Amino acid sequence: MPELPEVETVRRGLQPAMEGATFDKVEVNRKDLRVPFPRGFAKRLTGRRVISVGRRAKYLTVDLDDGEVLVMHLGMSGSFRVATAKGTKLTARSYHAVAKVSAHDHVVFHMSGIGRRPAATVIFNDPRRFGLMDIIPRAELAQSKHFRAMGIEPLGNELDGGLIARLFKGRKAPLKAALMDQRLIAGLGNIYVCEALWRARLSPDRKAGTLGTKAGVPKAAALAAAIRAVLEAAIEAGGSSLRDHKRPDGELGEFQHAFAVYDREGKPCLRHDGGIIRRTVHSGRSTFFCPVCQK
Repeated sequence: MPELPEVETVRRGLQPAMEGATFDKVEVNRKDLRVPFPRGFAKRLTGRRVISVGRRAKYLTVDLDDGEVLVMHLGMSGSFRVATAKGTKLTARSYHAVAKVSAHDHVVFHMSGIGRRPAATVIFNDPRRFGLMDIIPRAELAQSKHFRAMGIEPLGNELDGGLIARLFKGRKAPLKAALMDQRLIAGLGNIYVCEALWRARLSPDRKAGTLGTKAGVPKAAALAAAIRAVLEAAIEAGGSSLRDHKRPDGELGEFQHAFAVYDREGKPCLRHDGGIIRRTVHSGRSTFFCPVCQK
């Protein structure tokens, strides 16, 4: 499933085509994705102008001029591609074909032009149909079913060592599981939790509560810095392309080439400390770590 850096990359790819533009036409080619589309979905969007394209954790949020918000989730295999009215990509840089099986093009947004920018077509393709689209009034967004139990944003100003120490205080769960708990910190996924723990030199099996003690506060601070650094680096690289992730312009993410531990089982630790990367399983998800430098 795409994680926060991949979703942020998609947001940045959609922004030039959608922000400030109007939905001239909306095509919905099936009645549902993970769940049914909201009643009157296409009609409610048609004619609406996009105020901003945002992100909350792993969700995309599109604020509309009538006070409602289009909420979108990529699911397991969802992706967007953007083309001009003439069928050309908005960006000239591409080394991966943007074409996908058209039978999986479930939603097509026909956007108006913006100033000198040409009209654009934004296509949502989702072979496994685990994606989601909803429309929610802005005033109700925070308390909606999608967001009401969601924790803080890991790239927001709130995340620091003190907050992590408070969130994890007294928790007996493994550190990896606590970081994956979306009710505490929203948007962290398997890849970037593994990478952040390696950067912070913390074992995924360490009890989360050990960071909530006086002695654990420096480790919590190191973890907060590592989370921010790895997410920012991944966003700068356009995310990680392992299976389904592509940018809206068709290009692949690059961060998979910078993995320190993820998917490196049996390889030497990059710290050259004699450690060999191990793989274990937490809550059904593969965890990669160095048993020498991560304690």
